[in-house]
Amino acid sequence: MSSTEGQSGTSGPALEGPPESGTPEHGPSVPGTPVPGPSDPAAVEGDVTGPAAQAPGRRPPGRVVRLIAAAAVLGVVAGTVTGYVVQYQRQPTPLAPLARQDLAESRTTPAGKNTTARTVSANRWDEKSDGDLRRLLVPKPDAAKSEEKPRWEDLVGMAALFEHPDAGFTGTLRDGFRRRARTSWSLDGHAYVTVVLTQFHDDDAVPSKRYVQEQQDYLPDKKYAGNPGKPIPGNTEGRTYVFDKPNTEPGYKPMYEGVAYAWRDGIVMEIEYDDFSGAVPESALQALAKQQLERL
Repeated sequence: MSSTEGQSGTSGPALEGPPESGTPEHGPSVPGTPVPGPSDPAAVEGDVTGPAAQAPGRRPPGRVVRLIAAAAVLGVVAGTVTGYVVQYQRQPTPLAPLARQDLAESRTTPAGKNTTARTVSANRWDEKSDGDLRRLLVPKPDAAKSEEKPRWEDLVGMAALFEHPDAGFTGTLRDGFRRRARTSWSLDGHAYVTVVLTQFHDDDAVPSKRYVQEQQDYLPDKKYAGNPGKPIPGNTEGRTYVFDKPNTEPGYKPMYEGVAYAWRDGIVMEIEYDDFSGAVPESALQALAKQQLERL
């Protein structure tokens, strides 16, 4: 009786034992020799038999993600199409009227003989900036003789006074030139005064201030006034300059010069005071400049 029958008490076919001869399945067990395991490349490359060889492989995780993404896109598309179908079947909602229908037709009043720039801009008119610039010129003294009544001067006439007229024309136009007015008179036949007001478009920048600063930058040079000048009373940025030396030319009397520059609310003030009898009285120049600024 076999050992199996002795343990179970029943008879049955005997189990097959290991082969009697030949090399064992995993080779002889030699002390010190490692037994190949699942991580051994040699074991992976070999012929593997048993339940492990027959088990199916795991699905790659990317396939599940793609299925979920496709289902989400399909749901969005289906919802959008459904929304369009529902909206298409609804009746259109009428819009509210944009304006009252019972208002009288608006008609523009045609220009007439009394139409002026002031009447057109009545709601935004400013007398100093939009009015007649010639009226802002300081009047001549009673004892003075008028040499030039208040008049307009265009940009061409202004540019002719520059050392380089073409550059002066381009630069002044770029700075936003708007208009220019001037007047002049003489005193006792030896002093001549010219007052000029130049208006700029001071919308985005302050070209009137920049224009004054450019004149004040070169006047202290020895070629011109030769001194830093003096501030005009009541105006910290305006200055008067009495030239240190007269302008002499052969065949002419020496001409003593004085100038004043200031700006206020987009309007530049320029005063030229020339005297052929002696130095320009600085007090008279400053008083005239102060009087002109007060009118601005």
